Amino acid sequence: MALNILGLTDAVVSHAMAAGRFETVNGHEPKSAPATGGLTAAVWADRVTPVRTSGLDSLSALLVFNVRIYTGADQQPMDAIDPNMLAAVDDLCRAYSEDFTLGGLVRQVDLLGIHGQPLDVRAGYLQQDGALYRVMTIALPVIVNDLWDEVA
Repeated sequence: MALNILGLTDAVVSHAMAAGRFETVNGHEPKSAPATGGLTAAVWADRVTPVRTSGLDSLSALLVFNVRIYTGADQQPMDAIDPNMLAAVDDLCRAYSEDFTLGGLVRQVDLLGIHGQPLDVRAGYLQQDGALYRVMTIALPVIVNDLWDEVA
């Protein structure tokens, strides 16, 4: 079985677009500054790691996506920046919890990190193209079954 990275990325991007909170949702990590004014999201694969399974002759994998939400750090009122971003985070985490298999593409979203990486959100700032952005990055771990056959 091959990794359906385009289908998986599209599923994660679709959840962000369906939230209705973002001006733009990119299916890649941007190299230039995002649009200013509202919220922007970007989705990209961060890592792929084999996981222990039932001992069958194939390996499953943990695929971790980054879903980063961006907004200008100088927006007014500043006290509204984090609440707006957290509302978007809440929408996305709820969507990942409710669509536990991303439409049947994966075994599960590994919400509690049974295979290492739990669903996680980290806040910070990003300096890009001379502008400062407030960001919240969701680590979205998914388990893909029977990805690589073990051949002796």
